[in-house]
This record gives sequence, structure tokens and C-alpha cells, in this order.
Amino acid sequence: MWYYVYVLKSQKDGKFYTGYTKDLKLRFEQHTNGEVSSTKDRRPLVLIYFEGCLNQQDATHREKYLKTHHGKMFLGNRLKSYLTG
Repeated sequence: MWYYVYVLKSQKDGKFYTGYTKDLKLRFEQHTNGEVSSTKDRRPLVLIYFEGCLNQQDATHREKYLKTHHGKMFLGNRLKSYLTG
């Protein structure tokens, strides 16, 4: 079974949300429909990045890393052309 680490960007405030899930499509629909309390007031949201992991432990570790300063720098470099337009 795959687990996914994902990053959403709020088109309302321009901020990012990082999370993980077993079902990326369902989780994105939940965010889009306002069913997730941490993002419901920040809609609309765009899925800008995701990674697949082979187990939940790897996904949670990757999620925690992407929320650190170095993880945010990694994402900034990885998405440089997207973020700069």
C-alpha cells in the first residue's frame, strides 16, 4: 500500500499546507469540500506537490521533514519554476 505526502497551496492566502494520506484523491476532495478544519477557511486550494512512500512511517517522517526549514528550502528549490511563475 502506498502513502502520499502532499503539499497544497492556498489561493486565498498563498500559504502552504503539508500532510500525508493513504488516498490522495479522497483527501484532496476533503480539503476542497471544506471537510478539513485546518484548511476549510483557506480555500480554494491547489495540489502543487506529492511524493509516494511505501509505508506510513516513511510518509510521516517525510512530512515532518518537509515542515522544517530545510524541507521548505527543498520544496522551494524543487518547485522554483512553479513558484516564480
